[in-house]
Amino acid sequence: MLILAILAAGMMIGALAQMILGHRGPRIDWTMALLAGFGGSFVGGLLFSLLAGDGLALKPSGLIGSVVGALIVTAVWQFIDKRKRANESDEALAAKRSGKHH
Repeated sequence: MLILAILAAGMMIGALAQMILGHRGPRIDWTMALLAGFGGSFVGGLLFSLLAGDGLALKPSGLIGSVVGALIVTAVWQFIDKRKRANESDEALAAKRSGKHH
């Protein structure tokens, strides 16, 4: 049961990060939400909790750190995805101009 609660919390934190930063399309990318929630929660939540002196207890500092960490992971993910899409678009345009189609 604890594992399900952790999964749900991670996904909600990741979804919140996408809503704050804005997401592409009408729906939330749940894969990114899950990974950003876990990555952000682990790094940000742990770091904030330890810096605040709360240890590993569930405190507001850890929750704030989890959201901040998820925001960072989501922003990096979106930046990389945007760059990848721009490169693919440039390659397709160059291939079209040269008369080559994939």
